[in-house]
Amino acid sequence: MAVFQGKSVLALGGSRGIGAAIVRRFAAEGAAVTFTYAGSPEAAKQLAAETGATAALTDSSDRDAVIARVRESGPLDVLVVNAGIAVFGDALDQDPDAIDRLFRINVHAPYHASVEAARRMPEGGRIIVIGSVNGDRMPVAGMASYALSKSALQGLARGLARDLGPRGITVNIVQPGPIDTDANPADGPMKDLMHSFMAIKRHGRPEEVAGMVAWLAGPEAGFVTGAMHTIDGGFGA
Repeated sequence: MAVFQGKSVLALGGSRGIGAAIVRRFAAEGAAVTFTYAGSPEAAKQLAAETGATAALTDSSDRDAVIARVRESGPLDVLVVNAGIAVFGDALDQDPDAIDRLFRINVHAPYHASVEAARRMPEGGRIIVIGSVNGDRMPVAGMASYALSKSALQGLARGLARDLGPRGITVNIVQPGPIDTDANPADGPMKDLMHSFMAIKRHGRPEEVAGMVAWLAGPEAGFVTGAMHTIDGGFGA
């Protein structure tokens, strides 16, 4: 398959989990892919060797570094923003600096990356940000900052869809539920609680999320913008 042959793709946060599955999917379908990493240099090196993608060290908490990476990647056909973190615990006890860093990575970076990419993105470009079903539903305590950051992405998509729509550029949010990654393993201690909320009682696979991203980036989704696309096994139903 070569759906993205000749297309330039940048994935912010691509060395592991969902990000790595997205890199593999675009590379397998012919795209020239660059992905960023921060804390997983060995995983990034292995993924680059496996896929032929280019790995670029970038700190998503640094606004200027994010903007520079997008700018240096040249005109992009597809931008995927996957980098994100979570801080768990009682909001009354959390370190304000840690929460501010979460907002820089989860909210500021997607916004600034999207705007910078749009400056040179061709007609019909695609911007896709990985959010979370927790932007719609937060059924447990201790995740207020994370939920806030993922809800903020919904406003980003709706607003930028209006700004960029005249150029045919689409802006969409993919909202996964529990996905089997190092950060949220399918056999982890929270699995029974998470599955109790779900209609399909299993963790999703990173490849399933990558498939939704690929569809949104492809030719069939040119009329889809400013929308949230939830892939959560019914977690939020």
